[in-house]
Amino acid sequence: MVLRDNPDELRYELLVDGEVVGELRYRLRPDAVALIHTEVPEAFEGRGYGGQLVEGALDDLRRRGLKIVPICPFVRGYLQRHPEYGDLVVERAR
Repeated sequence: MVLRDNPDELRYELLVDGEVVGELRYRLRPDAVALIHTEVPEAFEGRGYGGQLVEGALDDLRRRGLKIVPICPFVRGYLQRHPEYGDLVVERAR
């Protein structure tokens, strides 16, 4: 399993055996990265790929010193279940 940032497409991608099994679309803002939409194709649902994708993206953004604006409902739900990532959310989005 590989997580990669695809800045040309403005998305994180989760790959298994070279196949994209999930993506997290984002927009760049002056003060943060807005996480817009998480998608896992129906054929790959129920395997935990969405959570792994969000976790990997959040870890990458933290390493890069970036803040987030969680617009995507899936990301917001993940943050509620994983408060250890709460420090990444910009104040105005809390």
